[in-house]
Amino acid sequence: MPENLQTQVDTHLSRLDGLIRRGRQVHDTLVAHPSNPSAIAATRVWQQDCGVTINQLSGGSKAHWLARSFSEAFLMRSAAGHAVEGAAPAQIVQRLLDVLEQAVASLSRMKDGQAVSAPSETAPPRRFDFVHNSELRPVVEQAYADSRRALEQGDYDLALRTSCGILEAIVTDALEHRGLSALAASGAPAGKIADWSFETRLTVAERAGLIRGGCARLPVVARTYRDHGEHAAEVIVSEREARRAGQVLHVVMRDLNPGR
Repeated sequence: MPENLQTQVDTHLSRLDGLIRRGRQVHDTLVAHPSNPSAIAATRVWQQDCGVTINQLSGGSKAHWLARSFSEAFLMRSAAGHAVEGAAPAQIVQRLLDVLEQAVASLSRMKDGQAVSAPSETAPPRRFDFVHNSELRPVVEQAYADSRRALEQGDYDLALRTSCGILEAIVTDALEHRGLSALAASGAPAGKIADWSFETRLTVAERAGLIRGGCARLPVVARTYRDHGEHAAEVIVSEREARRAGQVLHVVMRDLNPGR
């Protein structure tokens, strides 16, 4: 790669890294204080900065896949799959973070001498590299995509159950990696981790310092998600509950992968 192009790539990567760090802070603040005027103002400034960078990377072309992904991050899908405006602020921030990470991946491939192409033509995002069980990683990666699709299509029960399933899977993976003997000092109950309830796994993980207090925001319906299959007709999940479950999942993902 020519030296001047190398310098440009490094500059863009540095800028993207800064935007991603700011975006995560903005996301966490919005999750905790969704109506805070300062948080909303900071979000708008960050989104504008993202737009400037994406415009530079896409060469000002709205047809470029990065520009399209950026625009689509602000939309939500109706049950029929049509795009409509009105996605929640925290969800928009998370989608923009995904776009920024895709841009980082493309620039990194360019730096390595590979051709840059749209994400659909390359390897899928690797959000779960922190999971210790290598066989579990592709499973939760696919489930993550399924949960987002269900949310956009208005299937809030499925979106919530899938998000909670991912949450339980990655927390269980962290608990198993820590080991029962080490967890005993954190008040872990006797018996196998596989026999613990969802609530118990979250509580022990928090006491052991594996995760912080983000799970306190889980809606009540999420804490009993395992029972939805048996009593589906009796359970009504709102869009707000489904989105909150997804937000908690993102917080825990960062707890388990602090370097992300």
